[in-house]
Amino acid sequence: MMIEAPGHMLSFSALEEAVLTGGVAGRLLLAAFLGGVIGIDREYHHKASGVRTNLLICFGAALFTFLSSVIAGENSTNRGQIASNIVQGIGFLGAGLILHNRDRISGLTSAATVWAVASIGMACGAGLYIPAVFSAVLVLVALEGVGLLERKANLKLYSVLYEARGRDPVKMSTAILHAMDKMKRRLGPLEQQNIGELNRLCFTVFATRKMHDRLQAALNASPAIDEILVFPNVEDD
Repeated sequence: MMIEAPGHMLSFSALEEAVLTGGVAGRLLLAAFLGGVIGIDREYHHKASGVRTNLLICFGAALFTFLSSVIAGENSTNRGQIASNIVQGIGFLGAGLILHNRDRISGLTSAATVWAVASIGMACGAGLYIPAVFSAVLVLVALEGVGLLERKANLKLYSVLYEARGRDPVKMSTAILHAMDKMKRRLGPLEQQNIGELNRLCFTVFATRKMHDRLQAALNASPAIDEILVFPNVEDD
């Protein structure tokens, strides 16, 4: 049904196009939906790969997978040639999400997520709807359920941004240093900001949930510190 002229792209008649692309809309819509759902989870956690990124990756992988067999033709022995290059392309995209921050690496989970999202898109493009939906559910369970279990069971180190407020920055710094020494954690750079008589000291701590709880309790008990605020670190993955 396909006509190939030397030096020209493949061409299809209206009838051929209707026959070859029948049902593709459903595949692409499902891919966009599943990618968008995973993207909402990433957007909720303020990650670099959000709704649009995951939606487009899943959609694009589905379309490339579908076109791979169509362009190759029924008699081709390599109908997955285009689809096979998706893996390499997503690898380059995922590498751009990995960052080296100070003494740790972040973005590995985001890179692995776009890799998994691309595979879900390929499943949609191949018409494998049940495996695609099941895989999307597994990805969400891994991102939310497993991540929560890691923190609750103190299996995962994660960073938290601390902000100490008080009157005397020297006494506050000393109290923070002593609390970190008791935790056997190294204190990183302190960022100081003065607003009138109020002094703010900000620092980041990379530890387990139990360590964070102990540190917050120690800092709140210090007479040199009036208030301790904690914020999630957007760079944490």
